[in-house]
Amino acid sequence: MVGAGPGDPELLTVKAARLIADAEAIVYDRLVSREIIELANPKALLFAVGKEPKHHPVPQNEINTLLITLAAAGYTTVRLKGGDPFVFGRGSEELMAVRDVGFRCEIVPGITAAQGCAASVGVPLTHRGLATGVRLVTGHCREDTPLDLDWKGLADPDTTLVVYMGAANISEIAERLVSEGLTPSTPVLAVNNGTTPRERRVCADLGTIAHAANEAQFRGPVLFLVGAVVSLYQQEQICPLLREVVPLSPAEAEDRVYA
Repeated sequence: MVGAGPGDPELLTVKAARLIADAEAIVYDRLVSREIIELANPKALLFAVGKEPKHHPVPQNEINTLLITLAAAGYTTVRLKGGDPFVFGRGSEELMAVRDVGFRCEIVPGITAAQGCAASVGVPLTHRGLATGVRLVTGHCREDTPLDLDWKGLADPDTTLVVYMGAANISEIAERLVSEGLTPSTPVLAVNNGTTPRERRVCADLGTIAHAANEAQFRGPVLFLVGAVVSLYQQEQICPLLREVVPLSPAEAEDRVYA
């Protein structure tokens, strides 16, 4: 059970990269980037079992059965999941299914999308004076059931809220957060295909994010960062202090090193 991280293959753990290259069979999700799949052994069996909102071509019980079947056939199998397997990835359910029939399964953690996307855009998840904690929630419930979240608890101005898989329901999410006390001007950053060459970003606020995200016509995974920390987002991603730095000459740099 391997976490593929947020998308950039260089953000894989060393262990994850090794296991992907050595696997005889790989069962992977939609959120695993193609650059990571290309790291697999050309002779490996590849099974795409990704889900999309309201479209689950391979039901969860069939994924569980596939993993058990591959293990029973003797294949060294990697179940490759975007981000971390235990953060909104149903990894624990698949782990139990495999272990229940007697197979050994190892867990390899990955950088979850909240960490990866926030870092890639230069927005801290916590920041002194702006956010004392982080909440991770899914904006898409199991079997497409209505959202049932602790809206009052989530509407905390001192907390950064990260919404996974929320593109289809961002309008409702924004409205509910505002109804529970967050101001419509609370900043929001949407990150699409984070950490990959296809990354796109839209910065708005709770009052306008639904319209802005719809106008962007995102394709692929979208993560929403909500809270005061988003006010630190800078499109240029250059520290203001660095703009005033005068580069040292090679001789000056050498003197500085040995001083």
